[in-house]
Amino acid sequence: MAVSAVGGSNGRPKRAGPRPAGPWRNWAGNVTARPARTVAPATTEELAAAVRAAAADGLTVKAVGTGHSFTPAAVTDGLLIRPERLTGVRKVDRAAGTVTVAAGTPLKLLNETLAAHGLSLTNMGDIMEQTVSGAISTGTHGTGRDSASIAAQITGLELVTADGSVLTCAADRHPDVFAAARLGLGALGVLTELTFAVEPEFLLTAREEPMAFDEVTDRFDELVAGNEHFEFYWFPHTGNCNTKRNNRSQGPAAPPGRVGGWVEDELLSNGVFGAVCAVGRAVPAAIPGIAKISSRALSARTYTDIPHKVFTSPRRVRFVEMEYAVERAAAVEALRELKAMVERSGLRVSFPVEVRTAPADDIPLSTASGRDTAYIAVHMYRGTPHEAYFAATERIMTAHGGRPHWGKLHTRDAGYLAAAYPRFAEFTAVRDRLDPERRFANGYLRRVLGD
Repeated sequence: MAVSAVGGSNGRPKRAGPRPAGPWRNWAGNVTARPARTVAPATTEELAAAVRAAAADGLTVKAVGTGHSFTPAAVTDGLLIRPERLTGVRKVDRAAGTVTVAAGTPLKLLNETLAAHGLSLTNMGDIMEQTVSGAISTGTHGTGRDSASIAAQITGLELVTADGSVLTCAADRHPDVFAAARLGLGALGVLTELTFAVEPEFLLTAREEPMAFDEVTDRFDELVAGNEHFEFYWFPHTGNCNTKRNNRSQGPAAPPGRVGGWVEDELLSNGVFGAVCAVGRAVPAAIPGIAKISSRALSARTYTDIPHKVFTSPRRVRFVEMEYAVERAAAVEALRELKAMVERSGLRVSFPVEVRTAPADDIPLSTASGRDTAYIAVHMYRGTPHEAYFAATERIMTAHGGRPHWGKLHTRDAGYLAAAYPRFAEFTAVRDRLDPERRFANGYLRRVLGD
């Protein structure tokens, strides 16, 4: 059953042709691009023509999503391809259990459309503002004992390559390109269409409750094994955590009450939290005291709802982030080292540390490629100095063989990453074949993939 494409989000006509470009900035405000021109194609054909024109003019090409990455992965001084017209759900195939969408489609629109058809992704991250192509290209993930990242749910894709050719890829069609392009960093071409595996919509029961740091870390293996989706947040300068367990439920649906949900998700998690972060930025000495109060502000609650309403939540407080993937068996040791570092360092950290998990997958540049994984993410409120904290965190994580999230801040280069990813050379070989002139390169990709 086909579903008509959805146009731009603001309802105003948008020009498809190239135009002079002003600066583009990411969501956190820490990355700026100044392209020579931009284009917002509505079709694969328009996008391929734009790539060919850029090549003729000697311009590099990068596609952006909604800017929720913290790295300059999408920066270019050439042609910037914007996503807002390449949107819409193109086909829902209930028999095959798939949905095909244009690459610029926001995850929010995908989830809402799937829900209208009684379908759902198996797993997802904790926000849904990203485009589908941006989410898979940087390795967006949620948490799961058995279910993996968004990229691992891709069954087919369409890619415009450096010469303007269009490749349609799946496990049985250009399989080497398909394997690499599921998480391609924008280095192989521009994604124009993605097909996801989906399943009939189900209910999840979320159980959120405070727990002491020592109890969470002592019971970590048990909590991961005993729940389909387990994650927790540790509040630096305290011994307190907040845990979340999501498991499939027979129902009935019992979503948070309108008032209670607003208090937890908007007032406390966004409004009050944003205010206390601003106070901490102005008066760093107040942060430990604030952390003790904040870590006790969220009370235990249980609710049941459809997946995207349980997995995701609004994120209105802006920050910068570093996240490392370590072998799951190393997670507790790495986290305890991080806690000890914060306690002895004199650093003042207002944001909680997030810990999630994923099973091993078979995607060459996935942070979970070939190994069961735990993710440890550190954040700092936007405008607060983060360099010392992130550098100290990175030393701990790399000592444990950590792999940095491709869309979050880190300092690793191709030498380190080639050793961290057993299939790194497989990816770069596909890149060499598809983009020998580096039409899709930029400074970030040269650093992490090599020239």
